[in-house]
Amino acid sequence: MTHTDEPIHRADPHDGSVHAKLNWLRAGVLGANDGIVSVAALVVGVAAAAANDLGAILVAGVASVIAGAISMGLGEYVSVSSQRDTEHALIAKERWELETMPQQELAELAGLYRSKGLSAETAETVARELTAHDALAAHLEVELHIDQDDVANPWHAAGASALSFVVGAVLPMLAILLPPPEWRIPTTFVAVIVALAITGWLSAWIGGSPKLRAVLRVTIGGALALAATWAVGALLGVAV
Repeated sequence: MTHTDEPIHRADPHDGSVHAKLNWLRAGVLGANDGIVSVAALVVGVAAAAANDLGAILVAGVASVIAGAISMGLGEYVSVSSQRDTEHALIAKERWELETMPQQELAELAGLYRSKGLSAETAETVARELTAHDALAAHLEVELHIDQDDVANPWHAAGASALSFVVGAVLPMLAILLPPPEWRIPTTFVAVIVALAITGWLSAWIGGSPKLRAVLRVTIGGALALAATWAVGALLGVAV
């Protein structure tokens, strides 16, 4: 492994706000990647069947962008809503346990700190001090790894996912619509591969993983998707 491929930690791993921002950025990059691949694959397939029919390509592309953005947003909304409901249920359960069995919860918190390597005396002291300060927050953090003030927002997630998909879809739409008919498919292939290489690099940079592997993974997958839809369009010759 070269020096440039080694994972890079750009922020304190205990900084939850930084990690949340990185997760949103990673989700945005992946959403854009989906927009690039899915829209490009569709318009390339249509162009392979009817390269001179700009209207058909435009209709197919716009329909793909709208359907994809709605699908991405809806899927993210449902997923994050389920996560939020689960977190709210866990918070309510922990609050009830603290109200009805405070001593047992105090002992549980001390036990959790002992399991992290603190001595029994230190764990007891820490548990009592944190309980006096904010018992619910202490249990949520150590026991469930939840911040009650930072529960996932499904609307934010849905909007970000849909928007990133649309942003990614803009490139293949421009690449297929602007050149003359004979250059539409080659231009789209090149533009999409370059864009996928960039999103793959960004995804690896955000996660601190090997960049070359990520770039190859997304570019090869995208190229295969474009080749498959181009072959279908060319063989069937169906004008959309």
